[in-house]
Amino acid sequence: MSFYPVNLDIKNRGCLVVGGGAVASRKAKTLAECGGIVTVVSPKFSEALLALEKTSTVTLICRPYETSDLDGKFLVIVATDNEELNRRVNADAESRNMLCNIADVPDICNFILPSIIRRGDLVIAISTSGKSPAFAKKLRKDLEKNFGDEYARFLTLMGAARKKLLSTAHAPEAHKPLFERLINYNLLELIKNNRKEEINRLLCDVLGEGYDYDELVKQ
Repeated sequence: MSFYPVNLDIKNRGCLVVGGGAVASRKAKTLAECGGIVTVVSPKFSEALLALEKTSTVTLICRPYETSDLDGKFLVIVATDNEELNRRVNADAESRNMLCNIADVPDICNFILPSIIRRGDLVIAISTSGKSPAFAKKLRKDLEKNFGDEYARFLTLMGAARKKLLSTAHAPEAHKPLFERLINYNLLELIKNNRKEEINRLLCDVLGEGYDYDELVKQ
């Protein structure tokens, strides 16, 4: 099967997780971090899920899954080892044309979840199209060594600089060469090494006066 890569906006959308173990906890946490309104249903919950409910907007419902749990939901993720339940939820979701993922069972999913590296606004997704989640996990761990927190700061700076340029009536088509110069002058490396004076000189040379690194990244 060939999957179509896509990033979903789930902010303020209802998301259901079926299951109460470690996998369900990870799924619920990620959904909540992305702005989803998350409900988890299961007859019992792990300590991690109980703790998550206390520190986030995740809601736990302690009982077996019911078809009506899908009412008003945008997507459902199933994280159980009960094959009959997995297939039931999938069938219920398909009948409603809902997005449905069954953890580690790509054959009955209409979307799968990649292994993810997240550095602020930078998201790198790794997928083996469901063939080997273990290999996707290994690739993620290998790549994580090459992408540090400087990437998050870099994108925060670039986004803030772009917003400021737009506020001063700069034409959007004029931004590309400016940002290409910042990238080609190794701005990322300067940020990695926290060389603020050099960063500010570069910003001034390329963008003009009024662009301060500390001010931009704290916005």
